[in-house]
Amino acid sequence: MRKSLRFIRPTSATFLALWLTTVTASAQPRGSFTAGPVTARAGEKMSGLMQVPAAGDEGTTIPISVLHGARPGPVLGLIAGNHGYEYAPIIALQRLLAQLDAKQMAGTVIMVHVANMPSFLRRTIYYSPVDGKNLNRAYPGKTEGTVSERIAYQITKEVIERADYVIDLHCGDGNESLRPYSYWDVNTGGPDVVERSKQLALAFGLDHIVMDRERPADPQASIYCSTTATTRGKPAITTESGALGQTDHASISRIEWGVMNVMRHLKMIDGEAQLVERPLFIERNEVLRSTATGIFYPLVERGHTVAEGTPLGYVTDFFGKRLLDLRAPFSGEVLYILGTPPVSQGEPLAMIGQVSESGR
Repeated sequence: MRKSLRFIRPTSATFLALWLTTVTASAQPRGSFTAGPVTARAGEKMSGLMQVPAAGDEGTTIPISVLHGARPGPVLGLIAGNHGYEYAPIIALQRLLAQLDAKQMAGTVIMVHVANMPSFLRRTIYYSPVDGKNLNRAYPGKTEGTVSERIAYQITKEVIERADYVIDLHCGDGNESLRPYSYWDVNTGGPDVVERSKQLALAFGLDHIVMDRERPADPQASIYCSTTATTRGKPAITTESGALGQTDHASISRIEWGVMNVMRHLKMIDGEAQLVERPLFIERNEVLRSTATGIFYPLVERGHTVAEGTPLGYVTDFFGKRLLDLRAPFSGEVLYILGTPPVSQGEPLAMIGQVSESGR
């Protein structure tokens, strides 16, 4: 015998109960967010010093801020000062900290204001004055390593691994005359990470984008700050805006605009993101290093377009004898060139990039 089906008409009480359940769930308070010693509640911005204890050599501190938006969203890590003489990003983050209102934000921003405090305070290019190491070659770091390795470990654990997206902010170091560009890692992290990293670069707004094919794939030997993110499945880029450690308004403003536009791209703040319309992808690049120690004389400037074989500069000994003639290995653009006389054997003299519009 076929049984008849009975439909139960929901009562007003049933509708009320469902509505209350929905409202209660959506009204759950947003939890706090912690990075290192800094905890911020929803709608707050908080700052503090992350300690790197002494261990074999001196310790240091890392100033960080957490801006925890009132609404859910992605976590964006912004890291300045991996090279302590690169001042434009450091100033830009200080300005952004004042501008951004966490109450109006979705998601969370973690700012590392000065990653390499020993280098910053002692005004050294590339290398730490404590252990002689390049912090942006020390990732993901070690708990018991030298101070650069311990700094890298703290940033890896407390910033990069807590973030969904990472931007490593650079400019031309105190010796580098550099035109603005960004690095896009095209090999690491899988197709989705590679594509989302590309979108970060387009949103940051620098029209010259180096397609970096040389980054390592091992997360335990990531070497570079941004690669530490991509090898952990997090989209990331490295940006360069500024030259010779200067703090000119244009270079700083370019970084501020780039960060804000990335936040619009990630729906962290209101507004329509503007992506670079005609990016110039650097499909081939080469850093040209000195084979001698001495005095460098540049013959071209940053941003110049050069043909293969063009003289770029030369190195003399300390009595004026020419030791090295530097020439362009292929046609391209001068992305940076040494802007101060001293050079040591093995250090960069210039970087040449070959421009394409394809970005394949």
